[in-house]
Amino acid sequence: MHAIRIHEYGGPEVMRLEAMPTPIPGPGEALVRIHAASVNFIDVQKRRGELAGQAFYNRYSGGQLPAFMGSQGVGTVEALGTGVANVRVGDRVSFWGSSYATHTILPAERLVCLPDELTFEIAAAGLNQGFIAYAFTHHTYPVKPGDWCLIQAAAGGVGLLLCQMAKIRGGRVIGVTSREEKAKFVREAGADEVVVSSLADIAKEARRLTGGRGVNVVYDGVGKDTFEANLDSLAPAGYLVIYGQSSGYVPPFDIMRLQEKGSIFLTRANALPWIDEYPRYIQQFVAWIQQKRISVRIDRTYPLADAAKAHEAFETRKISGRVLLLP
Repeated sequence: MHAIRIHEYGGPEVMRLEAMPTPIPGPGEALVRIHAASVNFIDVQKRRGELAGQAFYNRYSGGQLPAFMGSQGVGTVEALGTGVANVRVGDRVSFWGSSYATHTILPAERLVCLPDELTFEIAAAGLNQGFIAYAFTHHTYPVKPGDWCLIQAAAGGVGLLLCQMAKIRGGRVIGVTSREEKAKFVREAGADEVVVSSLADIAKEARRLTGGRGVNVVYDGVGKDTFEANLDSLAPAGYLVIYGQSSGYVPPFDIMRLQEKGSIFLTRANALPWIDEYPRYIQQFVAWIQQKRISVRIDRTYPLADAAKAHEAFETRKISGRVLLLP
C-alpha cells in the first residue's frame, strides 16, 4: 500500500508518499481499499501542528508523529478480522479516519455502507459534509421559514451545503465569500444575497439587507477573523454557530458582550450529538440529490501523490466546493 504521512509539522511539502506493507485486520477491524478521500481544513491544521494540543481532535486523529494524513474517505471492504458482523467483503463504505492512502485499517463499527445511488466521488465530497450542514441547520439552530441566515465561507464545501440546507428549511440566506468570482457558486446554491467580504462591510450589509434588525443565525467556519462581524450581524436573541477556525481560534472574551449585543447565543458546534440520525439522514440525502434539491460541487481532483498540490490550492482559497484525492 501507499500512504501520505508527515514526520514533522509544516507546509504542504512535509507530506510524503510512502510505501509500506498492507496491514492485516485484527478482531473487529476491516481493511478498506480507498477510492476517494476528501481534503478538509482539519487535515491542513493537522499538518501544520495546530491540533497537537487539542484533546478533542487528538481522540480521533492521534497526536504523535509520524502521522497518517486524512480524515474522511470512501472505499471498498477488502478483508475482515474476526467478529465483524455489520459489513461484508465487497461492501462500499464511508468512514472517518486516515484517508490519504490506498488502504486503511479501521474498527468495522466506524464504517457506514453507501447507498448504490451515490457514486464514490459524490459520497466522498458531500455525504459527511452534508451531515454537518444538516445537523447545524436542523438541530443546532433549526432554521425556520423566513429566518435570515448568514453563512461565512459560503463558497466552501460546507458553506455551499449550508446554503442549500437552509433554503430547504425555508430560510433566507446571505452568503459571504472572499472573492467576487466565487459569488456565482453561492448564488447557484440558493443564496438570496451574496456579500463579498473584500469589497463590503459584512455587518453593515447584514443590517441593511434585514431592514436593520440583523440575522437570526450565523454559521461560521472561519473563526477569529470574522468573530466581531458575526456578533454585529446578529438580531437580538440570535445564534452564532461556530464550527471551525480556518483563520485561527477566537480569543477569550467577556461574556457580558453577549448581553450587550442583544442577549445572543454562542456555541462551538459539531455534528456528533446527532450521530444517531446518520442512517436516516443518508436516506434523506439521497432523496435530495435525486430531487436536485442538493448538489455537491467538486472543484477538482488530484492523484494521491499530489496531496501537497491539493493542500496548496485549498489553503490559498482557490477552491469553490470540494477537493478530492483519488488514490
